[in-house]
Amino acid sequence: MWDAAGLIYSGTYKQVVDTTKPMDSIPHWFEGTYLNFAENILYSADPNDPSKTTTRNKEDGKVAVTEVREGNTEVRDMTWGEVRREVSLLSNSMRMKGVKKGDRVAVVASTSFDTFICFMAVVSLGGLFSSSSTDMGSKGILERLLQIKPKYLFADDWAVYNGKTTDLRPKIREIVEGMGGVKEFEGVVLQPRFLEGPADVSGIPGAVTLEEYVKAAAGNEELKFERVAFRDPFVVVYSSGTTGIPKCIVHSVGGVLISMLKEEKLHKEIGPDSVILQYTTTGWIMYLVSIQSLITGSRSIFYDGSPFIPSPQAFLSILSTQRVTDFGTSPRYLHELQKHNIIPRKQFDLSALRSVCTTGMVLSDALFEWFYDTAFPPPVHLRNISGGTDLAGCFGIMNPLEPVYVGGCQGPTLGTKMEVYDSLIDSGPGRAVPHGEPGELVATASFPNQPVFFWGDESGERYHNAYYARFPHVWTHGDFIQYHPVTGQVLFLGRADGVLNPSGVRFGSSDIYSVVETHFLEVADSVCVGQRRSQDSDESVMLFLKMKDGEVFTEALVERVKRKIGEERSKRHIPRYVFQTWDIPATVNGKKVELPVKQIVSGNVIKPSGTLANPQSLQFYYQFAKVEDVLDRRKVEKEDRVKSKL
Repeated sequence: MWDAAGLIYSGTYKQVVDTTKPMDSIPHWFEGTYLNFAENILYSADPNDPSKTTTRNKEDGKVAVTEVREGNTEVRDMTWGEVRREVSLLSNSMRMKGVKKGDRVAVVASTSFDTFICFMAVVSLGGLFSSSSTDMGSKGILERLLQIKPKYLFADDWAVYNGKTTDLRPKIREIVEGMGGVKEFEGVVLQPRFLEGPADVSGIPGAVTLEEYVKAAAGNEELKFERVAFRDPFVVVYSSGTTGIPKCIVHSVGGVLISMLKEEKLHKEIGPDSVILQYTTTGWIMYLVSIQSLITGSRSIFYDGSPFIPSPQAFLSILSTQRVTDFGTSPRYLHELQKHNIIPRKQFDLSALRSVCTTGMVLSDALFEWFYDTAFPPPVHLRNISGGTDLAGCFGIMNPLEPVYVGGCQGPTLGTKMEVYDSLIDSGPGRAVPHGEPGELVATASFPNQPVFFWGDESGERYHNAYYARFPHVWTHGDFIQYHPVTGQVLFLGRADGVLNPSGVRFGSSDIYSVVETHFLEVADSVCVGQRRSQDSDESVMLFLKMKDGEVFTEALVERVKRKIGEERSKRHIPRYVFQTWDIPATVNGKKVELPVKQIVSGNVIKPSGTLANPQSLQFYYQFAKVEDVLDRRKVEKEDRVKSKL
């Protein structure tokens, strides 16, 4: 892969990796080589000398990135030449203000040109980049920033979402005040989100506008890159944990570069003629995906706003007008299209589209069928992937050489020794199970895109506990999966720690969700968890249904749901309890989270972290820790209603 990647680098390596070292020692890969992430994004390597650059596939006049505002109200292009000039101006300003290798620079910003330029400027200097989305609360952002102690914070002055504009300056002021005790922090730079000009920053202590900040380097367009060792850090990302403070996961420049080129060139077949639209926020690992495709010379579209304003069709029209070849979205988005009977292939010219990639949650079998039977042109490659923040890459991924079968991911990613371990083994040496049996997703050999450390975890204890505490020298990812015994596809059944296990029958919550989503269109969403309190001898499955506006939760609906689950899965899959809920906890990236609900109904009191978009939703579930009382109360209420009718 190193020989085929076409990386810009200097130095030489004596061995790829020392395979005698256990993977939890995080062995060095390609030791002796030096690279820069921004240099590899903004230039191509000279084919005759990899330490020199060329603009091959990235000529000055070719469009590199396109920015689209919500509702397609503003569409702008930026060429490779413009990108390089903007990066040089900002990086030289940062250098003059003391930003150097190892310094952290954070953003609270949208997927805009300015955020991209900031990313490239920071890592061009050998710094570490950290991003949070504008919809995160100040508490959640501070939980991140107080750990990594950035030198500067770059932030949007306004946000645009769901047809509304929001002044972010009060939030930024709270963040700056919260950073008061961090001696490394030197100030905040506000990025203008409207072409009319930057907002007034006088109310934020120590704040300057982006225009003021870059004045220091006016006229200096020389773009320099600090090449760092293969395993040196360049980005900090955060676990989407739901309790406690987030893990600050630090990834290496070389590990991510070699892994992303493997994915982009081999698994995805992305090239200079590709046009990528990855719907994401800057707070999600998929933001990195929207950037990394540029390494091949492709064009990336940054979309800022809701994909449903003024209508889902407005967002989908981008696929046609921008001639998108590769579209990245979520199962939730496809489900919304299905619910509203929107058929993209009938409404838009999708002749340029080659693939649709989904991630973030399990893609139901029903959506696989709908995708090809109804919604998208048959030649389009449906690419369901899974991996994530912890490895800045994939475990389950697409494969352009093999058929797509309904369910899961096409197969494992290249170069990573992924296995399925017996999930009933709690500690000690693990045991691989045959294909066809479910179990724990593990990696049993080192891979280059392992995170190098957690920020602030000097002893390495948090890192070890996150991945290596269960099986010695084996990475445990936390997903419950199985290999299909015939097709080899990887079926993701849910989070391993949220796996349902009534009477010893283990299955993933996705088994329940797929039935609900396919057959009960009156249900807007659902969450399914296992309850096992200290006094319980067995686990009980609880299913909570959130109804669509205007739809009514009834006992008849409960019986139909239970019956259909029994028919399509098994009698043992039928939830013991089905209740109505009015809100389901989700991260700021829109991912439904089960573990807080599971902990609460099992009798635990938890402290939600800032990664939850709606932490107040958790209060509703505490009553179900005493589910018997809930049932008694509802029985009395039902009897009272009967009496009142009589």
